Amino acid sequence: MKKKAFDLLTLGEILLRLSPPDNERIVRGETFQKQVGGAELNVASGVSLLGLRSGIISRIPDSSIGMFAKNKIRFCGVSDDYLVYDTGKDARLGVYYYENGAYPRKPGVVYDRQHSSMTRIDIDEFDDSIYESTRCFHTSGITLALSEECRKTGVEMIKRFKEKGALISFDVNFRLNLWSGEEARKCIEGILPYVDIFFCSEDTARLTFGKTGTINEIQKSFCEEYPISVVASTERTVITPKKHNFTSIIYSAKNDTYYRENPYNNIDVVDRIGSGDAYVSGALYGYLKHGDCQKALEYGNAMAAIKHSVIGDMVFTDLEEIDSIIKQHK
Repeated sequence: MKKKAFDLLTLGEILLRLSPPDNERIVRGETFQKQVGGAELNVASGVSLLGLRSGIISRIPDSSIGMFAKNKIRFCGVSDDYLVYDTGKDARLGVYYYENGAYPRKPGVVYDRQHSSMTRIDIDEFDDSIYESTRCFHTSGITLALSEECRKTGVEMIKRFKEKGALISFDVNFRLNLWSGEEARKCIEGILPYVDIFFCSEDTARLTFGKTGTINEIQKSFCEEYPISVVASTERTVITPKKHNFTSIIYSAKNDTYYRENPYNNIDVVDRIGSGDAYVSGALYGYLKHGDCQKALEYGNAMAAIKHSVIGDMVFTDLEEIDSIIKQHK
């Protein structure tokens, strides 16, 4: 079998994140720390840092802000081969402002991402050779919710990558400020026949897809209704904004087996943003590298746990550190 250029390609928006330092409030602070993130970039960067080859498909402004984003992407070892540059006069990178929480105050997010360059992405901007270039393609409900163009491009890419033999990974990643539960359900149910690896929390399964029963029954039902191979659901217990417990459950339809491990308890939360994406990156790494749901579980949980200790959307680690964290956890 011909070796693919990439282990993972992701499709998603790249965002500029602006945060007041420490626990300062947006309404009061004078300065912002500038970082880059976005769900699918966070996944691609985590997979890359663990040693697999990843790239991101996205559309960014052809400007100094776009250049800042591209440099950050390269710094994480993620390929920028499939970035499209928007040269229009209204080209822009989506922005979000994030404020840290401290008990009893919750974290806060303000989005400014309407009409970004990514919302106008067109499938015709990419050569057909892209569809044969990767072992796995990943995107999320966030991307499909951004605009009609994003949805059309995302759904068509899923179909084309699948046709060329890539595994399809999809994270529901539901955001109420982007679309309604009914819109999400209708759109996502249309792509589930193409999905191999499905990430969906228990709450989202119940609220968006109307699922009932235990988490085991919910996960299994997705595989019974669609040709999905693997379903992963994270479980987070928020003790305070600065203390969380985290674990997950993975169901393999092939083995009819559930994989679990004890939670990472009392995680020191420096920054929780991107921890779900870090989980996806670890799970995909474990699955793509070892073909094993137990490894997917262990790497997913460890990546999510360590992400809480890192400022910014993206986790910064390496395989040696993650392996030692897994060993210590056991």
